[in-house]
Amino acid sequence: MKKIISIILCAVLLAAVFAGCSAGQKTQQKDDGKLKIVCTIFPEYDWTMNILGDKAANADVTMLLDTGADLHSYQPTADDLIKISDCDLFIYVGGESDKWVDDALKNVSNKDMKTVNLLETVGKNAKEEEVVEGMQSEEEEEEGEEGPEYDEHVWLSLRNAQLIVSEIAAKLGEADAQNKDTYTANATAYKEELSKLDSEYVTAVSTAKRKVLLFGDRFPFRYMADDYNIKYYAAFVGCSAETEASFETVTFLAGKVDELGLKNVMVIEKSDQKIAKTIIENTKAKNQKILVLDSMQNITADDVKGGASYLEIMQSNLDVLKTALS
Repeated sequence: MKKIISIILCAVLLAAVFAGCSAGQKTQQKDDGKLKIVCTIFPEYDWTMNILGDKAANADVTMLLDTGADLHSYQPTADDLIKISDCDLFIYVGGESDKWVDDALKNVSNKDMKTVNLLETVGKNAKEEEVVEGMQSEEEEEEGEEGPEYDEHVWLSLRNAQLIVSEIAAKLGEADAQNKDTYTANATAYKEELSKLDSEYVTAVSTAKRKVLLFGDRFPFRYMADDYNIKYYAAFVGCSAETEASFETVTFLAGKVDELGLKNVMVIEKSDQKIAKTIIENTKAKNQKILVLDSMQNITADDVKGGASYLEIMQSNLDVLKTALS
């Protein structure tokens, strides 16, 4: 999905930031000496909390998308922009959905702010969105839009996660040199857990009966699929705004289920499963099960309070993947 905030909205929000600052906003936000960190999405937040470890009490960590709002439809509030303006470390994805960040970073009050851009951090590992066989194409790009659009879902690769954790730890160390060694040690321990889970994925896929997934949904798992050489078919690309699949798309995917003898059709969390059910209804057997992989795009503050964990969700995804590839 192409997310472009209008010039009018940006002007209004940025004006609100300036008004807040000129009215003494920094005095309203209690300066308690804590490290101020703003993350846009849950994986960034959870990685950061693990790196902080027992120093978390000395930090004020905000997760902007904490109501279950999808990254691709998120629009920052004036309060969000004020928090970003005054923070010590800002962590964001950096894709098409984060176009608003460019303007936000031009107007920061904390000139020593550190930033982590996920797509820039993974570097050459960043992949352009791809349209595979049978996938419904997106509508034409906005006139004047240039350059490739990268798949934003870099957090769904355990290997990318290790790169990003290292970068977050490094930037935390720059912002808080006194605790640099602690952040480095915590990041190292956490990366060992990520690496161990990555090895479990490798073993599971290498010994699986099948090496293909079929999604009656959008497909945000390209990084995961590429890490383990899993082929996939899907109704839409990962950032698609489409909700209705064409007759041709449904027919193609149902035919693939029959051709490959698949026992399952996949969806992402919060899916209404309509497309997946329609695909199943158009297969010969009509008895496939629907399995859910969690892309962590709808994690709420309540989920965090309930103990939601990046590693646990990725472990659960592995369990689902084993079933899907059996």
